[in-house]
Amino acid sequence: MVNEARKNRQEFLGIVDLYPVTCERLSAGRSNMEILEAVIEGGARAVQLREPDLADGALYRMALEFRSATEKAGVLLIINDRIDIARAVGADGVHLGQDDIPVSVARNLVPELLIGASTHSLEQALKAQEEGADYVNIGPIFPTKTKEGVDYCLGPEAVTEIGSKVNVPFTVMGGINDTNIHEVVARGARKVAMVTALTQAEDVKEAVKQFRKEIADSR
Repeated sequence: MVNEARKNRQEFLGIVDLYPVTCERLSAGRSNMEILEAVIEGGARAVQLREPDLADGALYRMALEFRSATEKAGVLLIINDRIDIARAVGADGVHLGQDDIPVSVARNLVPELLIGASTHSLEQALKAQEEGADYVNIGPIFPTKTKEGVDYCLGPEAVTEIGSKVNVPFTVMGGINDTNIHEVVARGARKVAMVTALTQAEDVKEAVKQFRKEIADSR
């Protein structure tokens, strides 16, 4: 039986369209809180806090601020990688990469939280789904410099090839911006994760609105 809190979060995840992901070093001199405030004002319904280089204490304090702001706004808060931080601040979920703790283990640890998993192939996506992921991320779709050491991309065709074969919601990510978002939504993407297209936008609030409209117009 699905935990009641998790079930409620799954239902809310269903209405998420744009999925902003933070990265302060790529935010044009703005703080993560400034970015968070702007994406909330723009209408985003979820945000992922991703700051892998922060010390534990600093990440915890930032996560507390994010939780306070997102809770007040009715926005899902997902913490990247850190199950302990997610639980400590009462976040809605945790997002795991291929090198993190397995989804199956995380599911036993946090039955109440949403668990997302980064996947780079159909095999990985199906495995994450089987192990209890609430959603999978497919990517990188296009070339990206957000994540160091990533020198490949799946191409927009992966949206259909992988997304059509999973039964859980999926997000897409990696190099998506105003010049190519139409390529992923045309192939069925309805939840689009972004970093620099938002964090480096001159007007973050307006960028959120425009990207959400692009997704909505494809429905």
